[in-house]
Amino acid sequence: MKFGQVPVAEAEGTILAHSLHVGGRRIAKGTELTSIDLADLNADGFSTVTVARLEAGDVHENEAALALVRKIVPDPVAQRVRISGAGAGRVNLYAETCGVVQLDPARLQAVNEVDPMISIATVPNWHRVDQGGMIATIKIISYAVPQAAVQRAGEVAGGALKIIAPVYGSATLIETRVNADAPSDKGRAAMAGRLHRMGLELSPRVVVPHREEELAQAIMDAPGELVLILTGSATSDPRDVAPQALRVAGGEVIRFGMPVDPGNLLFLGSLGDKPVVGLPGCARSPALNGADWVLERVICGIDVSSRDIAAMGVGGLLKEIPTRPMPRRSGG
Repeated sequence: MKFGQVPVAEAEGTILAHSLHVGGRRIAKGTELTSIDLADLNADGFSTVTVARLEAGDVHENEAALALVRKIVPDPVAQRVRISGAGAGRVNLYAETCGVVQLDPARLQAVNEVDPMISIATVPNWHRVDQGGMIATIKIISYAVPQAAVQRAGEVAGGALKIIAPVYGSATLIETRVNADAPSDKGRAAMAGRLHRMGLELSPRVVVPHREEELAQAIMDAPGELVLILTGSATSDPRDVAPQALRVAGGEVIRFGMPVDPGNLLFLGSLGDKPVVGLPGCARSPALNGADWVLERVICGIDVSSRDIAAMGVGGLLKEIPTRPMPRRSGG
């Protein structure tokens, strides 16, 4: 592609680089100039105009963006992705369902390395998304790019992203109490909000004493497809009441503790095929915490290993929660 100033008389069929006001109207940048446009430019005293001129082997920005998107999203139905129309070299991708976004970072980086004029920007890997949420934008930065570059980008882009939808429809939240008083409903309300946005319903409230035997029985009796445990006293050891109750119930603990703050005191386990998540105290707040990252993947049927949780530490220093018992730093 050639870019620069040309005489107005030679500009027909070129792409206007900068918007201009002529003849009482505006000619937007990116417009393919016609003889009428040239007449108005001449009438307003323009002798030259800055344009882009496609050469042999070039692809217009919109055509290039759509061609690349067809490689990134070869099967929109299976990938649960909606593709927008093209405009100004841009095509946006939207989630067709709530869930989490699974990306192939290496493929996406390879696309961005082909040519600086070819770009794709996405939400982070494993990002939770609502139905209709934007997940990526493909932008051809210049008015045209070489066909060969579009082809190379497409060769490495195949299926680089998709939406993974929730696979569970219900959950049971078991709360424990350390005295005769019932827990505040704040924690249940926060968890109900998290689950609702992922399409899950909470079963009736379950509150038991903070003891292994009662909690183990509640875990076994839980009707939800997913079991969540929110204890009245913080779980501070792998053999503490809640993880031990899961073992007494016949389940297993996959991991206790996570390198995400807030959220350190989470544990993840299972009872047969049923996932069990021991929630940290910060889950009583609707603010983002480490439990969200684990819970969202679990809800979508994604296997979460101890190694996966260990990897969450990079980027795992989250925003401070105002109600935190011991803030990271004092006010002084």
